[in-house]
Amino acid sequence: MTTNTHFVKAIYFLSVLMTNSTSFAQTVTTLNQQDTGYRGIWYSNEPSNDEFVYKYSGGLATYPANHYPFSVYSKKVNKTFFCYGGADPGGNTLYHMISYFDHSTGQVPRPTIVLDKETDNAHDNPVMNIDKEGYIWLFSTANGTLSPSYVHKSKRPYDISEFEQVFADKIEHGEAVKMDNFSYLQSWYQPKKGFINLFTHYQTGVIPDQPDKPRRTIGFMTSRDGEHYSSWKDIAAIEEGHYQTSAQSGKILGTSFNFHPYRKEGNGLNFRTNLYYLQTADFGKSWTNAKGQKIEIPLRTSQNEALVKDYQTEGLLVYINDLEYDGQDRPVILYLTTKGYEAGPENGPRDWFTARFTGEDWEILPVTSSDNNYDMGSLYIDEQGIWRIIGPTASGPQKFNTGGEMVLWTSMDQGKTWSSKQLTQKSRYNHSYARKPVHVNEEFYAFWADGHGREKSVSNLYFCDREGNVYLLPAKMEGQFAKPELISAHDDK
Repeated sequence: MTTNTHFVKAIYFLSVLMTNSTSFAQTVTTLNQQDTGYRGIWYSNEPSNDEFVYKYSGGLATYPANHYPFSVYSKKVNKTFFCYGGADPGGNTLYHMISYFDHSTGQVPRPTIVLDKETDNAHDNPVMNIDKEGYIWLFSTANGTLSPSYVHKSKRPYDISEFEQVFADKIEHGEAVKMDNFSYLQSWYQPKKGFINLFTHYQTGVIPDQPDKPRRTIGFMTSRDGEHYSSWKDIAAIEEGHYQTSAQSGKILGTSFNFHPYRKEGNGLNFRTNLYYLQTADFGKSWTNAKGQKIEIPLRTSQNEALVKDYQTEGLLVYINDLEYDGQDRPVILYLTTKGYEAGPENGPRDWFTARFTGEDWEILPVTSSDNNYDMGSLYIDEQGIWRIIGPTASGPQKFNTGGEMVLWTSMDQGKTWSSKQLTQKSRYNHSYARKPVHVNEEFYAFWADGHGREKSVSNLYFCDREGNVYLLPAKMEGQFAKPELISAHDDK
């Protein structure tokens, strides 16, 4: 590092120290340590004081649905790189971990601990991306405004051994300021333009009569180099906010989202409802609905031209799992509906649906049902037009808690009919949050973790191939490399 670079960094740190208490010093110990194996974070949210113990809980190393991507396949080096929320041996702190599966050797290396996030909150799980030169980017999210966010970049292309902190900034009121707090990040990359990242920021003083209650406002930002970002631009700011889930197909970037209705008592997020969709084909300069009608953002009312289906009038909650595009670049949304936010049979069934834009309107069709609101799965549409879903739709050992047994669903007719194949059986813990890699390779098709649904436990990490063969990543490694263990064979070739 040059003397001039040291001087610039010193000036940056001084500016941080001079800011008010609502901003964070963007300093963190970058560990760059090899771990001895693969361990996921266990996390719980909102005690329920009943037999189900929590609103949701379990092995949440690849949580939530609003973080993406956790994995990216690179054809150049024939590896699927993946990150996850790891844990120390006691499961008491969240490590931001990164590793890869080598498709040439069938092995994984010891994972790298990039940093200790100093929390056990799985909302702080990392996401990743890879730029056109092969550098790996790790985005360390926050959950609200009470903790910092970080950005790291690998020192060498396609190399997980060493990362350095990137001191990112954004434009605010025409000036560059440090960017040290963002939530629910979804990172997308276009080689000719750079990063377009969707995210959530928390705003207070905007909910009527409740100035201290934060609104979850969804937006996006762009960056050519990953370090210097545009101003934040809001996509939607309806009542108490939103959760969004996005996808990219070529130049098209789309986002599906719900909204949190205003509630004088309690949190609107527990009453999330409605289904919306917006897309951009010009890197965020303009936005349209699926029909191509131009939409001015941010959206501010619940009845608008981005609305796919009004579930609020039906009294149903909406949990969005995934978004994908078909061969004509038309969006398909995977989501579930439920009668209430609490765990247990009273709010069931949790019905899974696909909403497909036909070119004229949205076709909404049922898939299956499961037993928890947070039973998250991923949707795939291949070049032959075959649809697949991998998710925990079969009840697991902790029935009605988050996750269950993983199932592969297949449709040959755009979601009209489905066949299924159960991938895991007689598990000790519930499996949850099956995640789809970017540029997915059939040998590393979905990535997830397990964990006890009602009490703190160890959490193992798994992946499966397109046929449904399930592999366990090694919790303890003796050497530098190891082959994942095949624990469930479903090869129908």
